[in-house]
Amino acid sequence: MPIMTRATATSLPFMKMHGLGNDFVVFDARTRDFPLSEALVRAIADRHTGIGFDQIAVITQGTGDAHLTFYNADGSTSAACGNATRCIARHLMDESGKEQLHLTTDRGDLIARDAGEGLTSVNMGHPQMAWDEIPLTKALDTLSLPIDGAPVATGMGNPHCTFFVDDVMAVDLDAFGATYEHHPLYPQRTNVQVAQVVGKDHIRMRVWERGVGITLASGSSSCATAVAAARRGLTGRTVRIDLDGGSLQIDWRDDGVWMTGETMHVADGTLTRQFIEKHQ
Repeated sequence: MPIMTRATATSLPFMKMHGLGNDFVVFDARTRDFPLSEALVRAIADRHTGIGFDQIAVITQGTGDAHLTFYNADGSTSAACGNATRCIARHLMDESGKEQLHLTTDRGDLIARDAGEGLTSVNMGHPQMAWDEIPLTKALDTLSLPIDGAPVATGMGNPHCTFFVDDVMAVDLDAFGATYEHHPLYPQRTNVQVAQVVGKDHIRMRVWERGVGITLASGSSSCATAVAAARRGLTGRTVRIDLDGGSLQIDWRDDGVWMTGETMHVADGTLTRQFIEKHQ
């Protein structure tokens, strides 16, 4: 479903950003229309004939500083995207001079802060641990699902399935992630994480994102894995999570799950009218 539509479009400016290699195409729709059809999203996602991204994020006016909407590479939507939220928060803080922002998403209201030394923190909200909030198809113990490996189910505005393993590099994530993304217990599909506990405050993790595939990092997945590990008693509530693309600090506090890490605004570009009209 398009964010906004108009009969014709000339060109669409975009920003390319990434958080630890989890990369995004960002459109600022606060002052103009953006005709984003599902077909156009998929075309932009193609890394050979489009731009390439793990998610698209669209910035619009909101009740706070801005509202964010997220699309996966297959054209589906997601209520949450932690690394994209951090990237956009850094951009908006640099733009406005503010050190704290109030952002809204389909996940809910999020607070972002300048953490100093080029780092950005976002409170991703309280984790969803009840089966019907995640959601699952039926009432189950979300701390130990009846799936080989007894993974943990967690919601962070999007569903997650976390497997704790001895060696994350020994898992064929292409096959593993594709299988469990579509598990029948998850009616909306799920993000899949394989996590290796290194110490009480340290986890090594790899990620398969629903609608995308293997990604170098995922903010919401990192939050879900930290919550799952703490619930299992494997770690404390503050952990460093090492992903294929870098590290995030996750702190599960009374007011929500805080995520802190680096961001990068890579480039600014423009989609041409020719490309837009071909794929609308």
